[in-house]
Amino acid sequence: MNFSESATATLANVRSSKLDPITVAVIGSALSTIAEEMGKAVIRAAYSTNIKERQDCSTALFDRTGNTIAQAEHIPIHLGSLLGIAGYVLEHHDISSIRPGDVFIGNDAYTGGGTHLNDIVLMEPVFFREQLVGWIANLAHHSDFVDRGHAHIFQEGLRIPPVRLYKEGVLQNDVMDLILLNCQVPHERKSDFRAQMAANRLGVQRFQDLCERYGSDVVEEASAEILNYTERRTRAGIAQIADGVYEFQHEFDTNLIDDILDLKVRVTVRGDELFVDFPDAPTQVRAPINMVFTALQATVFFAVKALVDPDIPANSGFHRPIHISAPAGSVLNSTPPAAVYSRTDIAMRLVDMIFAALAPVLPERVVAASTGGILLTTSGTHPRTGRFYVYNEMQGGGMGARAHKDGLDGVQVNTTNTANLPIEALETEHPVMVECYELVQDSGGAGEHRGGMTMRRRVRILDHVATISAGGTNSRLSPYGIFGGHGGSPARVEMPKNAPPLERRKSVLQPGQSIGMVAAGGGGYGDPKRRARELVLRDLKEERISKAAAVDIYGLDPSLL
Repeated sequence: MNFSESATATLANVRSSKLDPITVAVIGSALSTIAEEMGKAVIRAAYSTNIKERQDCSTALFDRTGNTIAQAEHIPIHLGSLLGIAGYVLEHHDISSIRPGDVFIGNDAYTGGGTHLNDIVLMEPVFFREQLVGWIANLAHHSDFVDRGHAHIFQEGLRIPPVRLYKEGVLQNDVMDLILLNCQVPHERKSDFRAQMAANRLGVQRFQDLCERYGSDVVEEASAEILNYTERRTRAGIAQIADGVYEFQHEFDTNLIDDILDLKVRVTVRGDELFVDFPDAPTQVRAPINMVFTALQATVFFAVKALVDPDIPANSGFHRPIHISAPAGSVLNSTPPAAVYSRTDIAMRLVDMIFAALAPVLPERVVAASTGGILLTTSGTHPRTGRFYVYNEMQGGGMGARAHKDGLDGVQVNTTNTANLPIEALETEHPVMVECYELVQDSGGAGEHRGGMTMRRRVRILDHVATISAGGTNSRLSPYGIFGGHGGSPARVEMPKNAPPLERRKSVLQPGQSIGMVAAGGGGYGDPKRRARELVLRDLKEERISKAAAVDIYGLDPSLL
């Protein structure tokens, strides 16, 4: 079946519903708009730079049984947190006891609250004419719980199982006091919680307005049909991939552990079903790189969506034909009390590996390996305010090259998607100064299509002693190229000469010392000797590559220099 035939079959199935397809499409668009509007509300009302500037937040809508019916386009890894809390609340709470205005808060990776403790979720039921019709939820990464050990999750912060923060619209001050007492920057947390609550109340109102306009039964039926449509579209996309078993193996490094881990992925395509397995996954470690299963689900869903059909709606219908497995107690499906703070370290590499596994049958859709990201967190007492502060940022790097295009420069990719923190906002709110922010020459992997360039961001500490956490992946193993492309440049942390060395990413900087963060560059796609000469000359003119690289790697005639 080709895509046009699939579309015809899909339309016929929609028409078999009691609702006409136009109504289904309009309601589906409205649900997606509600999720997006909630996300904008969190960002506009937030207090901390990590949420209002970096936009490290996500929003989603669920039907009354907990199926995701719409998710805003924010952070892919957050899907795991949102999936977790919906399932937990419905399993552990008597639905008849839930009232309008109840709000559940959670962040614990092992009891449905999140995929790491900094991601705090607020979930609220939507009632229409005294009937439960759905749920809305939002998540925000709270830059808190720093300067702690990460051997196990009890060292990573306060674990909050999904509990009521509000009962029938009334804040439970004892719960809030307990949470704030365990936070290092409580004034930020309090204000950011208010922003999250504002977004939830907006979502509830918009959902109720939709029910008022169309009727709750129509909205529910349309939501079910949207999930079914998404499932059919997903199956049609999977069916375009040749049946078979596709495998890829790659090593993984991070400066949180000394060992290099051996990772394997096996993707099995069987008709319109997809099975993604991770055989022999390494045993979970005493470092914060472990992933809970919901984080693994979010990672796989992102990779499959990117390859099968990026325009497929993000809802539970997409999940139905995709089956995921990894050994319990492994780094990819950890059990308590494994630490999970830096779970995206491995998640980023898994996406690249799924792409590489399917590269033989989807060469036009895959990209070479991309940056794994590199994190900088500084904290200390702000010399101007006397308050404890936390500055947290995932630095962008290079995206892998594609079949017909170079990789993007200086971006975040795959499961992370936070925005750049503007220098003006950073220097206004935190006692640091940005000394440089620049692309790094020769950092993109050479290829017929060049990998994306990484960037350097150097930050100077002002007027105080700062504790730092710095590092990430790909410092020993560069992001690989595909189809003859070269790997991107490795990541590195540029420490001042007299600073204590990094030990498991941690060190201390004195006033006036600076630290440079350079994430990895993206891998190249195809033989670099086949790159168009005009593109090599353009890269040379724009100082993206050096003269040596142009001649020695790309094979440019020296007489053209």
